[in-house]
Amino acid sequence: MEEYESYESFARVYDELMDNVPYDEWARFYIEKLKSYGIEEGLVCDLGCGTGNMTMRLAKAGFDMIGVDNSEEMLLIARGKKAGEADMDSDDRGILYLLQDMREFELYGTVRACISVCDCVNYVLDEEELMEVFRLVNNYLDPKGVFVFDFNTTYKYKEIIGDAVIAENREDCSFIWENFYEEEEQINEYDLTIFARREDGLFEKFTETHLQRGYTLSQMMVMLEKAGLVFAEAIDMDTKGAPCETSERICVVARENGK
Repeated sequence: MEEYESYESFARVYDELMDNVPYDEWARFYIEKLKSYGIEEGLVCDLGCGTGNMTMRLAKAGFDMIGVDNSEEMLLIARGKKAGEADMDSDDRGILYLLQDMREFELYGTVRACISVCDCVNYVLDEEELMEVFRLVNNYLDPKGVFVFDFNTTYKYKEIIGDAVIAENREDCSFIWENFYEEEEQINEYDLTIFARREDGLFEKFTETHLQRGYTLSQMMVMLEKAGLVFAEAIDMDTKGAPCETSERICVVARENGK
């Protein structure tokens, strides 16, 4: 099995550096999308939940959440947030976090829906392995359950962020984000160099390398079908309209179709 990076040192600064991600907006979108398919409560699994930003928002909306991630460091932060949320109802604190690789995750039973946000599926570089993720999702969904996920397109990696350098300087944390896109393999490598302030006031430097694969909507539709799921719809996450050739992030909805 081909390995992909889990967040390690990056986990402790992840939320600060990702504070531009519109989690509230995305949560409203995902909640409304689930409701449009008749899912207003019950068990929902968040694949690649990271530090729990989306998991907690859906829990506050009344869903019983399971968060799955392969990074122990990210899950430790997620669990810390859960324990520290004084304004959360007791039911919301019942989030179950599982340290598992999404390519071989195991649940204790079926769930009404699965979600996967913030391009988590792009970390699965091999099509056969991504189809296995989809097969597992189909296996753990209730009859006619819903799978909602987003992914970065090949257009985004090739035309927007590929071979680009992103740098940002902040008071407590700065980073250099170098992207290298390999078009033939559709693989984007990004090398992170991060300078984070420690408790003693000094800065610590650390580096991580991550790989993501760009996919097209047609590729996703074929893999979903081969995995046994039924494609329902696709939405451009920026325009909320139909995807087009210049869509950068696409949300896909699929449904369970028998085991």
